[in-house]
Amino acid sequence: MNRVLVTGGAGTIGAAVVRRLLSDPDYEVRVSDQRPAPQWMREGCEVHTGDLRVLEEAKRATDGCSQVIHLAAIVGGIANFHKLPHTLTEVNNALYNAVIRAALDAEVERFVYVSSSMVFERAEIYPTPEEYLPDCPMPISAYGFSKLTGEVYCRAAHEEHGLPFTICRPFNAYGPGELPDAEPGIAHAVPDLIMKVLSGQRPLQIFGSGEQTRTLTHVEDIADGIVTALGSAAALNEDFNISASRELTVAQIARIVWEACGEDPASFELEHLPTFAVDVQRRWPSVEKAKRLLGWEARIGVEEGIASTVEWLRAQHRLAGEDAGGGRSRVGCGP
Repeated sequence: MNRVLVTGGAGTIGAAVVRRLLSDPDYEVRVSDQRPAPQWMREGCEVHTGDLRVLEEAKRATDGCSQVIHLAAIVGGIANFHKLPHTLTEVNNALYNAVIRAALDAEVERFVYVSSSMVFERAEIYPTPEEYLPDCPMPISAYGFSKLTGEVYCRAAHEEHGLPFTICRPFNAYGPGELPDAEPGIAHAVPDLIMKVLSGQRPLQIFGSGEQTRTLTHVEDIADGIVTALGSAAALNEDFNISASRELTVAQIARIVWEACGEDPASFELEHLPTFAVDVQRRWPSVEKAKRLLGWEARIGVEEGIASTVEWLRAQHRLAGEDAGGGRSRVGCGP
């Protein structure tokens, strides 16, 4: 039996990873997060609550675990990258320092670092393959640089101390589990867009021209890719784009959201807001390496995935309304 530590396990991707691990009898799961774990997670896992930037807490979380999936980080949508550049750099680097040191001291069998598509924010080759990274222009955003730094930490710990690592880069995660924020751009695009449509915003506001492209990947597919890489000998000391393969413009994504919310396709209209200093214009990864070495590829189509996300968010709104009216209390936000 393998005991796996999932840092940041109460987050959207983290919760999906925990669910995927729990579906496999070969794994026991320990979650470490400062956020409250939902009831299903407390029933199925060990839960460590502590600040993983503190080495002693990181060691306590890692003790007895044979594998680590490191997801804990400051994340969010495009506005978050611009609002909290120093905070996310400071926090994420402190997490790398403590969690990787704890993993080395525990002599884990595999350290899976969940990076980000933002390491390729200035890519000029499409679809973008993993081997292009050394030649890709360095990220401008603090977030992209921070996630790239985590990859450097993994490789450095491997070169000096033999850390057995795997790097997974999710692309444009979406799905049940992430709530929108009152300020557009703080959460990711899909929950933001769904909230706008459900709240009656007309025309639908997006940042920029709408010609920017993204490759939306459902959290369940991302979780499956990460766990597949964790258990694969072929993934040892390798990096993978964990992504769907369908490139869509932001305007196309907005239309899919519009129709999934039940709105009339003929009344779809966009309003274009000024965008941010860093707004990646194209994001389209190569997924051939994961298919070739891991036998993995994404399965959930965008229309299907957005429809299920709309239904999940509708349910959250209903529960929030009941809670405000003195009814049932709101459930946790794990997918």
